[in-house]
Amino acid sequence: MRTMRTMRTVFAGLMALALTACTTTSQPQPGLGAIADEYLLLQLTIGEKEAGYIDAYYGDPAIQQRARAEAGAATLEGLSEHVVALETRASRFADDGAAGTTWDERRARFLAAQLVAARTRLRMLRGETLSFADEAQGLFGVRPALADLSSFDPLIARIDRLVPGDGPLWQRLDTFQSRFDIPADRLKPVMDAAIAECRRRTLVRIALPERERFELALVSDKPWGAYNYYQGDARSKIEVNTDLPVRLEKAIDFGCHEGYPGHHVYNALLERELAVRRGWSEYSVYPLYSPQSFIAEGSANYGIELAFPGDEALVFNRDVLAPLAGIPAEGIDRYVELGKLTPKLRGAQYTIAARFLAGQIGESEAVALLQRYTLASPERAAQSLRFIKSYRSYIINYGLGLDMVREDVEATGTAPGDRWRRMEQLLSEPTLPSDLKAR
Repeated sequence: MRTMRTMRTVFAGLMALALTACTTTSQPQPGLGAIADEYLLLQLTIGEKEAGYIDAYYGDPAIQQRARAEAGAATLEGLSEHVVALETRASRFADDGAAGTTWDERRARFLAAQLVAARTRLRMLRGETLSFADEAQGLFGVRPALADLSSFDPLIARIDRLVPGDGPLWQRLDTFQSRFDIPADRLKPVMDAAIAECRRRTLVRIALPERERFELALVSDKPWGAYNYYQGDARSKIEVNTDLPVRLEKAIDFGCHEGYPGHHVYNALLERELAVRRGWSEYSVYPLYSPQSFIAEGSANYGIELAFPGDEALVFNRDVLAPLAGIPAEGIDRYVELGKLTPKLRGAQYTIAARFLAGQIGESEAVALLQRYTLASPERAAQSLRFIKSYRSYIINYGLGLDMVREDVEATGTAPGDRWRRMEQLLSEPTLPSDLKAR
């Protein structure tokens, strides 16, 4: 995952003139700029009602202070009404919901889609129960298909053949994969080396802000494996959770996903290209439960494949990271192959999550199903369920987002340069999930 809640003052001058809308008593303002500024204040005010709703903010601190001041008098009902009114105003600037052809149309479509997500989240905060698919559609703009769990049996059988032996498959898989656990005292240098290589490969293809940088921290007691807290001014804090041993292939995965060309690059490009160069105030705030996250997570996962195509991850793990971690390279080819197959079971997680969140199964059954259909150990299945309980339908962004971003980018052809250029477009322009479908 991603980003941060701290602020900077780059937009103080940009917003001071236009931000006249009040969260609960706004007056309609002409133009997209005024709508965007009102959107910014509104999203920050909603963020005062739910911890974690705002994933990143790096605009004028005075606007967040105003949101805090107004949040006390704001009700969820009043905020919902304001969102609907602002969504209607933004939609007037879009071209009837079709893919926009001008920058203003694309900007308006982005604002309207983000407001649909805000409206959906407020419905949930007000106690309304939505199905898993309805929730995902409302928050992220994509309706996931929920596959029958038995449809994953052929893939599980294929994995079973790669890990022969006695006992449950998850146990055999976990025993084999645990040989590639990074020792705790070597995790920091391994992560440093992996992120450095992810960054090197990305910088060859994408020009980043000169002062871009990140801080790496090892943490514990989190529901996720790693997280990027974006802090503005092309700065990130990347955290890696050490509750469970971090396995070798995760060093590259985390380095690309959280860093390069993943979340760090995505946020840095949006900030530079849209928030600063175009002065679009709405891009100084990042609501977590929004279509923006579908693009962010899907592109971050595809960034692993883009940066390390073919067998390049295998080679780097074998020749660089395994020796650095003190891990014997024997069996690493099979280990990497398994690492490519097991993520294809993500769809099973959606079905299990939908059943669990609907109250159709309890925690123990959910953990057992996650063990069987995602081949996780009891500890990792429990951590997966903890994530589902915290983030609910957000989980679709990783697998479905990856599939749609991959299809979009690879439609440009097989030339690496073309794929990287399309990736940079997705990361630096107003992009919605529906834009990916349209290609």
